[in-house]
Amino acid sequence: MHRVAIVGVGIGKFGIRKGVSLRELAFEAFREAVEDAGIGKDEIQAVITGCASDEFALANQPGAAVQEYLGLNPKPHFRVEAACASGSMAVRSGWMTIQSALADLVLVNGVEKMTEVSTAKATDIMGRFGDSTWEYPFGLSFPGYYAMLAANYLSTYQDAQRSDLAKVAVKNHYYGTLNPKAHMQKLVTEEQALKGFVVAYPLRLHDCSLISDGAASIIMASEKVAKRFDKPVWMTGVGAGSDYHYLGRRKSLTSLESATVAAEQAYRMAGIRPRDVDVAVVHDCFTIAELIAYEDLGFCRRGEAPMLIRDKETYVDGRIPVNVDGGLKAKGHPVGATGVAMTGEIVKQLRGECGDRQVKGAKIGLSHNVGGSGQFVAVHVYEA
Repeated sequence: MHRVAIVGVGIGKFGIRKGVSLRELAFEAFREAVEDAGIGKDEIQAVITGCASDEFALANQPGAAVQEYLGLNPKPHFRVEAACASGSMAVRSGWMTIQSALADLVLVNGVEKMTEVSTAKATDIMGRFGDSTWEYPFGLSFPGYYAMLAANYLSTYQDAQRSDLAKVAVKNHYYGTLNPKAHMQKLVTEEQALKGFVVAYPLRLHDCSLISDGAASIIMASEKVAKRFDKPVWMTGVGAGSDYHYLGRRKSLTSLESATVAAEQAYRMAGIRPRDVDVAVVHDCFTIAELIAYEDLGFCRRGEAPMLIRDKETYVDGRIPVNVDGGLKAKGHPVGATGVAMTGEIVKQLRGECGDRQVKGAKIGLSHNVGGSGQFVAVHVYEA
């Protein structure tokens, strides 16, 4: 296999972007990525767009609308959908496109405009990402899925406490205040997180990520082309896993097997171990998801995730900094954009461009992006 690098990054402002269309969100990130790479758009040879839902976009071909607005026709282009992992699967597709020698310079977009519909409608759309025969018709929503994981985790590991979930929210909201692109730039105390209204027991308000609009873009290059750029960041490991759509068939409700499979693949390809990772972004759509990710990625043993957050080991100056961009929890979760933004964050960390939330000396980074409740998972390893 040939090496593949990321040579340009663009991350738009996440939030409730009133008066800005899906294609305009995509353009914000695209323009920043092209400027960051220092290239002209005519140099791009292929385009991939991650966008999770036609219903959020209010259109059946949102990727085509984006491609036209960016002025990139008639270049090869396709759209990727893998629920909340759409962005990372688009990045994986870009890596595969370069590996197959179909292109040397690839643009990967991730975009979602979730606030065109009401909160109730958005919750309904997300609910149908689950099993539409045995779960959605009976009222199960995504807070419900992760509430089941949280309840099982707290009952399985007796040392785990609700306060550990609150500590994840405190950390991620803190780092969200240091990220100008984040949706929620507001500090939250542990007491506030513990007293927020119940969304789906035991998850409360501050355990849940936001319904956001946003976009991110990256420019990927083959090794022969990447040599002309100043700070290429290399994708050295890619992994992907899947699991049953219906949760009732899962082996565990305290872990995502798809994530452990994806992580093993990525570590093996990169030739590293979990302890070698300097900085990570993980899929914290709910606070329990971050704790489970610590364990699925091998950052600690089963049942020990609470100790990492209690000891602040996942803060910038801790043993394994995680989600120091605010995570989905505070940065926001425009589902199609999330995975591409994760890649962008790690690239910026490895280039030393993250200011007050920079992890000193970071050389190896990891992104972990979950689609649905674990039906799709992508894990990527990056090296400076």
